[in-house]
Amino acid sequence: MKLILRADVENLGNLGDVVTVKPGYGRNFLLPQGLAMVASEANMKAFELERKKLQERMDALRADAQALCARLEALEVVIPMHVGDNDKLYGSVTSSIIGDALTALGVDVDRRRILMDAPIRTLGEHPVRVRLHASIVATVPVKVISDHPVVEEEAQPEAEAEAPAAEAE
Repeated sequence: MKLILRADVENLGNLGDVVTVKPGYGRNFLLPQGLAMVASEANMKAFELERKKLQERMDALRADAQALCARLEALEVVIPMHVGDNDKLYGSVTSSIIGDALTALGVDVDRRRILMDAPIRTLGEHPVRVRLHASIVATVPVKVISDHPVVEEEAQPEAEAEAPAAEAE
C-alpha cells in the first residue's frame, strides 16, 4: 500500500515522503491517526497545497520539543526509594514513577514516551531517555536515593567511648 506521510513517523519516514507499507498498518493506524493519506494523483495535488501548513505545524512541534528537551536535560530528578540490606531496592523504579516525579517538577511527559530498557533496581544516578518527537530524544539524569535518613557513624563510637568511662568510676 503506497501512502503519503502527513507527519514525521518514527522508523518510517518524514513529512511528504511516499512510502510503501503493509495494508493493515496503513489502514488501521496511519490513515485513522491522520499521519498519512493514500498516494493517488488527486491526493498528491491536495497534499502539495496542504504541504506548507503541515510543514509549519511540524516545525512548531519540533521547536516545542527542542525547548522541552533543553528543560528536561537541565533537571535532576531525585526519587527516594525504600532500600534493604546492601543498598538493594525493594521493588524498582519504572517509567510511571519517573513520569510522576517529572510531573511533580512541573514537566508533563507521557510515561509511554519514557524509554527504559529495564526498570532501575540500584541506587545511584541513571540516564533515562525521553522521546519528545520522532527525531528528538532527551536524556534525563535520574538519581535514586534511599528514603531512610542517613545515620552518622561518627556519633556511635563517641557514645560507646563514654559508656566504659562511666563504668570505670
